[in-house]
Amino acid sequence: MLPQLMRTSWHAIAVAELGSSLHGDTTRGLSSVEAAARLGRDGPNRITARRGRPLWALALLQFHAPLVYILLVAGSVMMALGDTVDAAVIWGVVVVNAAIGFLQEARAVKAIDGLSRVLHVESWVIRDGVRMRVDAEDLVRGDLVALEAGDRVPADLRLTEVRDLQADESALTGESLPVVKDPCVLPADTVLADRRNMAHAGSLVTRGQGQGMVVVAADSTELGRISEMLA
Repeated sequence: MLPQLMRTSWHAIAVAELGSSLHGDTTRGLSSVEAAARLGRDGPNRITARRGRPLWALALLQFHAPLVYILLVAGSVMMALGDTVDAAVIWGVVVVNAAIGFLQEARAVKAIDGLSRVLHVESWVIRDGVRMRVDAEDLVRGDLVALEAGDRVPADLRLTEVRDLQADESALTGESLPVVKDPCVLPADTVLADRRNMAHAGSLVTRGQGQGMVVVAADSTELGRISEMLA
C-alpha cells in the first residue's frame, strides 16, 4: 500500500521514483500481461454513468418545496376572494421559478451524461516498449501514455517528459488559456490549477508532445470527482 502522500500528491513525486511507486517502467511501460492483470483487478478506466431523474420528475420536483406550497395556497385564496390579478402574479412567480429550476437541473443532468462519455476515446500507450493504440477504457494505473496535439487526455497522468506541451484545462480549472506543462516536481500543497506536471483526464492537448504515467483512473480522477459532485 502506498503512503497517503504518494497516493494523493503525485505532482510531488519525482519522475525517477514514479516507476517504483506504481510498479511500472517510465521508458518501456507495462507489459501486456501485467496491464491485462491490472485491468481485471481494477476494472475499466470509465466514468460511471449516473442515472438522472426523468424530465417529468424534474419538473414536478420544482413544486416540491414549502415556500411553493405557501405561494400556491396564497394564490388560491386570492382567486377565491376575487383578486385575480394578485392570484395571477403569485402563480406566475411560481411558474417562472419552476421553469428556471427545471432548466438548471436539466443542464446538470446533460452535463453528467456528457462527462461519462468523455473518456470514450483511443489513446497511444507504450507497452513492452512498443507504442500502440488502445481504447482509453483499457488503460490502467502504471500505463505509460503518449500525448500529442489534438489528443484528449484519457486519465490523470504524472508527466515524465514533455516537448513544448500545452493543454486546455478550462473544464477543470476555469483557466481560459492553455497551460504550459513541465515534468518538474512540485510542492505537495500545490493547488490543482498550478499542477503543471500533471495532465488531467478530459483536458485537451493543444500543442506539443509528451508522455505521462497513469496515476489515477476512472471515477478517482479529477473529472470523476466533478461528475460525482454534479450528481
